[in-house]
Amino acid sequence: MDPKIIIIIAVSYVYGFFEVFMNLRQKWKKQDTKESDKNSLWLLYGLITIGYFLSFSIGATKIGRIYYWNTFFATGMTLVVIGLMIRIHSMLTLKQFFTYSVAKVENQKIIETGLYKFLRHPGYLGQLIIFIGISISISNWISILVMMIPTTLGYLYRIKVEERFMLEQIGEDYVNYQDRTKRLIPMVY
Repeated sequence: MDPKIIIIIAVSYVYGFFEVFMNLRQKWKKQDTKESDKNSLWLLYGLITIGYFLSFSIGATKIGRIYYWNTFFATGMTLVVIGLMIRIHSMLTLKQFFTYSVAKVENQKIIETGLYKFLRHPGYLGQLIIFIGISISISNWISILVMMIPTTLGYLYRIKVEERFMLEQIGEDYVNYQDRTKRLIPMVY
């Protein structure tokens, strides 16, 4: 087996374990939250799993293969690192207000520092960049599509649920924050 495939799989597992660990750690702390997730987290996990499975399965074939393997691998791994940095930065910026569930934490306030000054969901942007990087690393056009379409749809639904919840909980201040920032992509969306 090509060492690059082993690296891609290892990076995927390490990232997955990081997210699971952080999620469990948060549950152990038992923050006082009011959840309103609408199953968006489970839907997101399911769509990511489908995207991974299909992406790696198709990537193992020659259908859609990109033959600039080293370039795509290096580009993809660079994106994974950038995405991880954005994801961790967003978690650290939110501090006690970061939750895996769509939930209002006691004394919730809008954070407008770091990337949150420009984007409402930089953590999701970081995760999408990670998934783009992993799919590009596989060096297969079809793999990129089957990874990113379900994953992106999952995040868009999650953002919709989260924004509706924040509007209900925080109200006018969140409307003003929406007016000043974009959801996911600076100056675009």
